[in-house]
Amino acid sequence: MRLEDELKSKGFQSEELKAMLNVLFTASWLHSKVSCSLKQFGLSHEQFNVLRILKGQHPNPVAQKDILHRMIDRSSNLTRILSKLKAKGLVLINRSETDRREYEIQLTQTALDLLDSIASSHDMNPKGAIGLTVSEAFHLNALLDKMREGE
Repeated sequence: MRLEDELKSKGFQSEELKAMLNVLFTASWLHSKVSCSLKQFGLSHEQFNVLRILKGQHPNPVAQKDILHRMIDRSSNLTRILSKLKAKGLVLINRSETDRREYEIQLTQTALDLLDSIASSHDMNPKGAIGLTVSEAFHLNALLDKMREGE
């Protein structure tokens, strides 16, 4: 559906403003869609993000500060997220041997199994889930990267 229809707007001051609003609206829409899919697995969007970061480094432990730097929403309360993941038996949290002020986080086998289940879930399969071809996704990624280049 067109952004004008979604926002019940007759138009926008500029194409640039429309693009910015479209990205924000679409990000919120996608966040809601993913969050609903994750609910059946007992995970929040932020918890899933942390598990995916850890899986990318598995079997190596990851320092808490490194997880935070890789998170999509860096303002998330990582300590609370890790506490909930630990209570669910999905992560192990140990003090670093090299820096006693730091904690190292690792996935459990339960978390790996859960991530496999999520990956095989129809709702979380990225192929076709966002309605784009591979070529369209490539071009969208390039445009989104370009938007952030001015940071």
